[in-house]
Amino acid sequence: MENQNNNNQNNTEKRGFASMSEEERREIASKGGKAAHESGNAHEFDSEEAREAGRKGGQASQGGKSGSGGGSNE
Repeated sequence: MENQNNNNQNNTEKRGFASMSEEERREIASKGGKAAHESGNAHEFDSEEAREAGRKGGQASQGGKSGSGGGSNE
């Protein structure tokens, strides 16, 4: 049994994306992004959407509390 356990531990090599270099992963991700834009499935934030997303993220990370400055909690 001990020999079988050692074999199983040796079979946990990195596979898929984990085995690729950062450059290879970036190249594949870039191709996916380009394909999404070409097919019309990619979402592009306008400045108002980006502002709203940033506001929500800030509230979530601060537990909805406002900082030391003024600012509104909508």
